[in-house]
Amino acid sequence: MKRRKYKASRLAVTIYSIHVKLKKNKKRYGKMEPFVVQNKSILTIENWMNQFPELVAGITTRNGGYSKGIYRELNLGFHVGDDAQDVCANRIKTADLLDFSLNRWIGAEQIHDCIIQKVTKDDCGKGAISYTDAFKGTDGFYTDESGILLTLCFADCVPLFFIAPEKKMIGTAHAGWKGTVKTIAKQMVETWRNEGIHPEQIFVTIGPSICGKCYIVNDYVINFVKNLLEEVEEKPYNLIKEGQYSLDLREMNRLILRKAGVPDQNITMTSYCSSCNEQFFSHRRDQGQTGRMLSFIGWKETAFSL
Repeated sequence: MKRRKYKASRLAVTIYSIHVKLKKNKKRYGKMEPFVVQNKSILTIENWMNQFPELVAGITTRNGGYSKGIYRELNLGFHVGDDAQDVCANRIKTADLLDFSLNRWIGAEQIHDCIIQKVTKDDCGKGAISYTDAFKGTDGFYTDESGILLTLCFADCVPLFFIAPEKKMIGTAHAGWKGTVKTIAKQMVETWRNEGIHPEQIFVTIGPSICGKCYIVNDYVINFVKNLLEEVEEKPYNLIKEGQYSLDLREMNRLILRKAGVPDQNITMTSYCSSCNEQFFSHRRDQGQTGRMLSFIGWKETAFSL
């Protein structure tokens, strides 16, 4: 009985701490935080899901899984060295929480590039229970079909979520510094333009990732940023000392999206930092020895049946 009460107490503390961070983020950012706590394991893009009840979209935390040691608890990445059975157990649990069957998931072997794949129901299950059959060399997915959950893994890089409701198109992208300077955000917008979707029809949410204060980079990285944003007046970086800069990758992706034609009012951005907030995995904070969160977006099977 005491152990059960202790576990319940820990759960209450975990959820409370996430809520406290949420309130602080709202005050700091000045806009409504797009990610809302559903339970200790899941944050969802509440505004989108309220507008479109058949949509599932959000990101996991590190809480509530079966992984041990440095991967504790809800590691969803197969490629980090964790026990594959624990990862599968975590994925099954997440599928239950989302009410989205694991055999409908699609995953990728991410390589910090800007390759985007359009997927269909024929691709369901690829990368869901094994890394070996995941899409190779892919950092973005999109689809206009229901019954597919697009997933990618994160631990500081920027998760980008896309939706064009009029066309039923959804997408997600993984934007580390390399994917960001290779403009994967713009690539998604341009790819959708080829599908007949104008940038003004696209809405984007920028998810939990490392903040500018925590992300320190050198001249090599900043030179790519400078070349990309020469004409932008407000830069997403600051000089700390000779050869060191703080870089806000979330803000940089917002600037790239605006440059690609997505209206500023169509872009929402979290202020959750994966490094500051220990509810998330962080590659930088944990010195490369850590697990991965999972971004997800998908229309449930019944979405287009009416």
